[in-house]
Amino acid sequence: MQPYFIPYIGYWQLLNAVDKYVIYDDVNFIKGGWINRNRILNNGSIVYFNVQMSGASSFKLINEIGVCNDAAIINKHLRIIEAAYKNAPYFFIVYPIIKDILECTESNLASYLVYSIKRIGSYLDINTELIISSSLNKNNALKAQDKVIDICKILGATEYYNAIGGHELYSNQKFLENNIKLKFVKTNNIEYTQAGQIFQPNLSIIDVMMFNSAEDIKRMLKCFELI
Repeated sequence: MQPYFIPYIGYWQLLNAVDKYVIYDDVNFIKGGWINRNRILNNGSIVYFNVQMSGASSFKLINEIGVCNDAAIINKHLRIIEAAYKNAPYFFIVYPIIKDILECTESNLASYLVYSIKRIGSYLDINTELIISSSLNKNNALKAQDKVIDICKILGATEYYNAIGGHELYSNQKFLENNIKLKFVKTNNIEYTQAGQIFQPNLSIIDVMMFNSAEDIKRMLKCFELI
């Protein structure tokens, strides 16, 4: 999977469900996606917040893009998060984690995102081995599922899990021909008490962490189906 910025709980379910998780850092950056931004809830309204980038372009790989570590922008985002969640039950536990991520001094976008994944993964006791795609000696001329299958073979995988959104992108028969079982993680309905009156699903994991204990979230990580 591409590295996303403090993503929704389904990303963490997938990360927690596998033995090895390959972070796709050497694929093209997608503008308007979830690589550098996410959503939180502020006074019942959805608010976007993002990583300030330098040199961002859809013609560049994720690991070729920089991060702009501007203190003023970081402080602005921290104030937004504080205003949104200062009354949440786990604010004083979670806020220092988010502050540490936003103040990370990594100047490379891919490295910055990997740090955030490790930081939150540690809090949730996710011990999955992380593998950086660009570190693998693979055939970069391959595309789409052929590249995925190549990576699976390099790692000796017998099963490959993907998010449910990839269901239309991969051929079960093609994977079986390469002795790999293809499965998708479909998140079950997960609701919890939020600040707003109407529950808003699939927000950044920040929202989940602010309103739920680490132990409760660990149980949520198992609330999915393999299809």
